[in-house]
Amino acid sequence: MASAPAPTTRTSPLIGWRVLALVYDLWPALALWMLASLAFTVAFTVSGHANRENIAPFSALQWLLWLTCWLLTAAYALLSWRRGGQTLGMRPWRLKVVGADGISAPTWGALWLRYGVGTASLLLGGLGFWWAWFDRDRLTWHDRASGTRMVRLARGVK
Repeated sequence: MASAPAPTTRTSPLIGWRVLALVYDLWPALALWMLASLAFTVAFTVSGHANRENIAPFSALQWLLWLTCWLLTAAYALLSWRRGGQTLGMRPWRLKVVGADGISAPTWGALWLRYGVGTASLLLGGLGFWWAWFDRDRLTWHDRASGTRMVRLARGVK
């Protein structure tokens, strides 16, 4: 009697799964941004600027806050991808970031490149994500640029 084949991964998940993971990951990122904003606002108030309502729009301090939020989000994503291949948003839909071979963990350099190109893609209205609809391997810009892949795990595979 033949045994059932072991569960395997399916490569290149549909764009809808990626978008769902991004929406889910917005919540932990938003919490990090709120903490950073609180720290900046408290520091701004303590530094003697209490007579002003808030940090001035497009000031150097606000640009620094935006950069801090971007770096905090990078830390969340990169640490998650490096430790287990998944952010919180990727887990419910069984998505995982892997190296180009489909098995190994990506390098830190590849993950930084993935995050940077993914950021640019989002700033361009998600164009790099929508590109997966036309790509023969259903890869996004950040998949191609970084040499990483996102796979959808079969049920029961961790």
